[in-house]
Amino acid sequence: QVQLVESGGGLVQPGASLRLSCTASEIIFGTGAVGWFRQAPGTEREFVAARRWSGGNTYYADSVKGRFSISRDTAASTVYLQMNNLKPEDTAVYYCAFGRPILSTIATKRGYTTWGQGTQVTVAS
Repeated sequence: QVQLVESGGGLVQPGASLRLSCTASEIIFGTGAVGWFRQAPGTEREFVAARRWSGGNTYYADSVKGRFSISRDTAASTVYLQMNNLKPEDTAVYYCAFGRPILSTIATKRGYTTWGQGTQVTVAS
């Protein structure tokens, strides 16, 4: 069974940066898409960013546009989420996910079939 492993979370101060990584246990990304979602305590898991593996189209939630960037390393089967100018409201568990979503589902949980275990990001002074 394919697994996704996230890493790179941690505790940072407001305004700092972090880079999250999502690595697949085998080459699966192919023609699908990789998404990043996050879930804060007591809230629903929400879309953050996504990237189609082929073609490179990217999508971002309004709350992170201009601050977060999603990229890939094809050889390493790894997708990154660069997070700059972090705010306390970015505090959450961040999950990466893989799937073959259509345009209408690329920013929704139902567009993805494989999920990582999550990595905690805490932004506090």
